[in-house]
Amino acid sequence: MKALRRALVALGATAIIAGIVRLRGSGGTPPQRGGWREIPPDELH
Repeated sequence: MKALRRALVALGATAIIAGIVRLRGSGGTPPQRGGWREIPPDELH
């Protein structure tokens, strides 16, 4: 019975941690450089 209780506690803790990670997301801040930029008309040809 003690082993079953420990297994359930471990599963519950794993579920809580997985939920926190999912809610926080996995990426941090987006890159601050690169991406889209406006192209001057003379570069369109």
